[in-house]
Amino acid sequence: MELERVLVVDPVDGEYTANVRISGTKIEAIARIGGEFNSIAMPGFVDTHSHGAVGINCMTMNTGDLQKWERFAETHGVTSLIPTTVSADSNEMKRVADLVSNYVSERPRTAVRGVHYEGPYINPKKKGAQNPSAIRPATIKELRSVLSDIVVLITMAPEIEGFLEVLPEIFKHEIIVSIGHTDATYSQIKEAYESGCGRMTHFPNGMNVLHHREIGCVGAGFLLPMKLEMIVDGIHTAPEFVQMVHKIRGSEAIILVTDSLDATGLSDGMYDLGGLKVEVKGSTATLEDGTLAGSTLTMERAANNFHRWTDCSLQELAKVTSYNALQNLGIPNRGRFKEGFVADLVLLNRKLEVEETILAGQSVFKAREGQG
Repeated sequence: MELERVLVVDPVDGEYTANVRISGTKIEAIARIGGEFNSIAMPGFVDTHSHGAVGINCMTMNTGDLQKWERFAETHGVTSLIPTTVSADSNEMKRVADLVSNYVSERPRTAVRGVHYEGPYINPKKKGAQNPSAIRPATIKELRSVLSDIVVLITMAPEIEGFLEVLPEIFKHEIIVSIGHTDATYSQIKEAYESGCGRMTHFPNGMNVLHHREIGCVGAGFLLPMKLEMIVDGIHTAPEFVQMVHKIRGSEAIILVTDSLDATGLSDGMYDLGGLKVEVKGSTATLEDGTLAGSTLTMERAANNFHRWTDCSLQELAKVTSYNALQNLGIPNRGRFKEGFVADLVLLNRKLEVEETILAGQSVFKAREGQG
């Protein structure tokens, strides 16, 4: 496969016009040529926090559902997808993990990279749209039953019972612990950070706010060198807040996610999230009491919003949509325009609309003529 006259956007080397040759699953050669370009070529988008889309719910899906969900994500430029659970009992958690593990093992080429457990080891005071009946303390016994090689992320609250005790068990599996759904003090988050937790889930949603006498979770996100997941839909975070985080922490700190629900890509209506009723109106998803309940965001729209709101460079955009997440997960051979790297790429037009998605060297989505 040859990509001719594309604006290569690499998160490390920057932007330049080039011809790119792909052989098999990998980038074989990059020839810089200068001059005008036809399309923008970026590393494929990475969504590490998604509960579903097009009617598929992570907690109830089967193999066919996951394949449909993956295809939908690819139409929006995603080449790495991490299905994300909600707080549930251990059998439900294991069911999802086993399904995803089998799915990945049966497919030599897939965008699915693992599972993210969002809960149940969180603070019920900051449950958001999580089912309170499923929230509980963390125990080594339970974690040994639900952890496996397919689990790559766990969202936990550092103030809950058993948090520090179970960290070694989690880290033994090389799983990232992300701090979220928490009412922790700054000192508790700092202790968690110093214990190896370097990430925050959908910052600053599901967390206490900044106060000048106790800077809490939001203050920790600004002060500590942690990676910050962000849902940039204009609902979970105001454009001005996104701009402020970018200005203070820089593009190196931010990981864009969708936190998408099964309603993503569908019409308004009533949906389910871990046994809770969710109403979708326009782009907003809420519980019956008005609590925000995930989003209907796509990574394509998230990239567009972030670029527009922050006026960031395309190089920065490649960091927040792909490179930072892959680096955080310890995936070293994707997310760059570099010889020998896996060719997970997205081609965009000048409006940053997806024209084509390339997964491991194969075109898996191409916009119809007149679309993009």
